[in-house]
Amino acid sequence: MTGTVALALIPVALMIALGYGLRRSGFIAEAFWPQAERLCYFVLLPALFLNGLATADIDALPVRELALVLVGATVTVALVVVLARPLFRTDGAAFTSIFQGSIRFNNYIGVSLAAGIFGAPGIALAAVCNAAIVPTVNLLCILVFARFGTARVAALGVLRLIVTNPLVVACLGGILLQWLGVRPPAGIEPALRALGAASMPLGLLCVGAALDFGAARSWIGPVAASSVAKFLVMPMVTLLAVRLTGLGAPAATIALMFQALPTASSSYILARQLGGDAPLMAGITATQTVLAAFAIPAALALTALIP
Repeated sequence: MTGTVALALIPVALMIALGYGLRRSGFIAEAFWPQAERLCYFVLLPALFLNGLATADIDALPVRELALVLVGATVTVALVVVLARPLFRTDGAAFTSIFQGSIRFNNYIGVSLAAGIFGAPGIALAAVCNAAIVPTVNLLCILVFARFGTARVAALGVLRLIVTNPLVVACLGGILLQWLGVRPPAGIEPALRALGAASMPLGLLCVGAALDFGAARSWIGPVAASSVAKFLVMPMVTLLAVRLTGLGAPAATIALMFQALPTASSSYILARQLGGDAPLMAGITATQTVLAAFAIPAALALTALIP
């Protein structure tokens, strides 16, 4: 299992490194990167979530119990992080990065690991995880950005951000199509799949391009805080939820794995779009990707504690 985890993380780290090299070498014009971020946020990532949720085979899966575990654990950790904000001694924009690093997850790594460990059933379980926590995480992050980000908005503005957020809309659309039993038309589904496949590499390149190691010294505290929340608190709270609900393997294994995933490349894109600390977010993403090589196997070892 450790080998499977490493194989899933290596390409992610390489894509981030490539983005860093392309930006620093000047091989690609500076004006490209903001437009690439916008393309990921408004087109590619929504296509990934919409098509993935609409086409997943979730029959005979413990959907309700798995969703309850994931949403309950995520909301609990989010509340703990918000209550602990005075301890971080950062400005509001930096706190939004700590918050995202504490609760967001990398879909690409999650799906790859689920498929590698459990095959087709793992992919279906991964789709349920996405359906449960992608909308939850995005709603929570938008609320935190509205409160602590530099782009402050009023209550109606917060509601508008939620109902018009492309990631939330795409997830709800995919869930609706799944519930109705409707798949994207034959001529459209391959296009959605191709767009979704492009979202991860381009997003990771953008993360690498945003890295600024000159500011690395100021990252230590925020990176440590978000990583403790993500790799220690989140798996332990999830394990408690698993035991309370009686969720069994393999769903419990997938739940623990997803809650120990490093934060997603979309975190950086969201920080750039909604007034967060984007360079710090890129640093958290890159650091957590490395730490995940150790954190994910440790989280999966917790399955031994499941009755």
